[in-house]
Amino acid sequence: MASTYLDHAATTPLAPEVRAGMAPFLAEEFGNPSSRHSAGVRAARALEDARVRVARLAGVAAEQIVFTSGGTEANNLAVLGLARAQAKRGRHVLIGPTEHPSVRDAARALVEEGFELESLRLDERGALDLEHAQTRLRTDTVLVAQMLVNNEFGTIYPLARLARLVRANAVNARVHVDAVQAVGKVEVSLGELGAHSLALSAHKFHGPKGAGALVLAPRVRPRPLVFGGEQEQGLRSGTENVAGIVGLGWAAELVEQRFVRSQAHFAERRAQLKRELARLDGIAWLEPGGSAGVAPAICSLLLSGPPAEVWQHHLEARAVFTSVGSACQAKKGGISPALLALGLDEERAQHVLRLSLSRETSAAEVSAGVDALCAVARELRAHA
Repeated sequence: MASTYLDHAATTPLAPEVRAGMAPFLAEEFGNPSSRHSAGVRAARALEDARVRVARLAGVAAEQIVFTSGGTEANNLAVLGLARAQAKRGRHVLIGPTEHPSVRDAARALVEEGFELESLRLDERGALDLEHAQTRLRTDTVLVAQMLVNNEFGTIYPLARLARLVRANAVNARVHVDAVQAVGKVEVSLGELGAHSLALSAHKFHGPKGAGALVLAPRVRPRPLVFGGEQEQGLRSGTENVAGIVGLGWAAELVEQRFVRSQAHFAERRAQLKRELARLDGIAWLEPGGSAGVAPAICSLLLSGPPAEVWQHHLEARAVFTSVGSACQAKKGGISPALLALGLDEERAQHVLRLSLSRETSAAEVSAGVDALCAVARELRAHA
C-alpha cells in the first residue's frame, strides 16, 4: 500500500539536490574543518559556502550565522545565552504563549537562576495581543522570545510590530524569533523582522536532521552553552557536522529559488483540501490569527467524535500519516499548551488533528488523505 505523508511540519524528506550536495562529505571529503591540511581546508571552505547560502536566506552577512545541531539548540542558545548576557541590566523575560518546548523549557530553566518569567497572550481572534505585550514590557526586560509561525495551527505572528514595541519600551531587551516552522512558508529576514536573533532547522525545509543555525544581529553575542573548541566564533564549540551543514546550505538555497512557486503551491493544495473536506460532516477548520493570517502549509482540523489521536491511528492503518499537535509535544504527551492558549478547553483540545504540506505534496496525496478521512469517519460512526 502506497503511503500518504501529511506531517511535513514534523519533518520533511531530504531533497535530491541536498542529498547530492552532501554526498562527498559523507564519503571521500571527511576532513576536519579545523585541520590545516588540504582535506581540512576543503571541509572549512564547504562550511563557509553553506554559511553564505544560509545568510542569504536570512538577509544577513555570513559572519552572523552560527551553526548548531538544529532548532532546539539554536533556541536554547538564544534564550539562555542572551538572557545571561544581559543579566546585569535586568532579569525579566517574556515568552510567547504558544512557544515550542525548546523555548518554553529553556525560559523556565532561567527561573532557577533568579530570572522572572512571564508569558504574552493571544487575543480573542487567536492573534498575538500586542496591547497586552506593551503593558508587560519593562526597563528590566532583557529577553522577549516569540515564534514567527505557529507549528501546530500555522498562525503567522506580527514579529516586526512586536519588535518595534520592544525597542521603544524595553531598551535592554533582545528579541528572539523561533523561525523553525517559518522557513519556506513565509519570508524570513532578520532585518525586516527587527529581531536580534533567529533560529532555523534544516529538516523542516528538506534538509538533513541534526543541522540548524542561530542568526544573530551585529554586535549581539549570547553566552555560549558549549565550551572547548572555539568553533563558530566561540559560540558553539565542537567539531562541525560538515555534511549536515552543507545540506543545510543547499536546502536554504532551494528555499530561495523556489519560494514564489512554493507559495502558490501551498495555497492551491490548501484550497483543494478545503474543497474536498466539504463533503465530510463534523470537521471545522482551526485558523486563528489576525491580519497576518495563517501559513497555508499547516492545516489544523477540529474533529467531532472520538479524540484526534483515535483518528490518527485509524488513518495510519490506511497508510496516511498525520499528527496530533507538534512532534515534540506528542512525545511528551498531555494537552498542548498552544491549544489551551487559544482558549480551547482540554476536551476540545484533544480533538485537533494537524495535516501539514510540503512544496512537493501532490493533488493526489491531498485527495488520498481526504478519502481516508471520509473512510475513517464512516468506520467510527459505525462503531459508535
